[in-house]
Amino acid sequence: MNHLFMARAIELATENVRSGQGGPFGAVVVKDGAILGEAANRVTLTNDPTAHAEVLAIREACRKLGFFELKDCDLYTSCEPCPMCLGAIYWARLARVYFGSLAADASQAGFDDSLIYREIAQPRPERGIPMIQMMREEALAALRAWQKKSDKIQY
Repeated sequence: MNHLFMARAIELATENVRSGQGGPFGAVVVKDGAILGEAANRVTLTNDPTAHAEVLAIREACRKLGFFELKDCDLYTSCEPCPMCLGAIYWARLARVYFGSLAADASQAGFDDSLIYREIAQPRPERGIPMIQMMREEALAALRAWQKKSDKIQY
């Protein structure tokens, strides 16, 4: 745990608000005491709802490493990660996550993720956005092809 990395994540978040570039979130990916990726929220700047600080920092770190896993890396983020960022964190296989403010703090500032957590727990037919399965047998062809592929890169 390094307070300088958390301070950098918070600095990115604060500067992002001051500059009008986006929301109050910043993140830093660190490996062996060096920053591999850092970012601030860019959702409104880029009109990209996935442009959260954590996701952008993970993307930058993976680009620098030339690999899709960050097993030996830590993430420092100014706020407890949302469900989307949490998914990215697990897919990237980060070693640890350090966060500043709580999801409840973000909710009080207008960034409420509780709906998403509730929706995930709901059966598909009961979710607010309809989730309709179709063409399962046809879609299974891609999964079967993957299972048979001998030179696949596991992830």
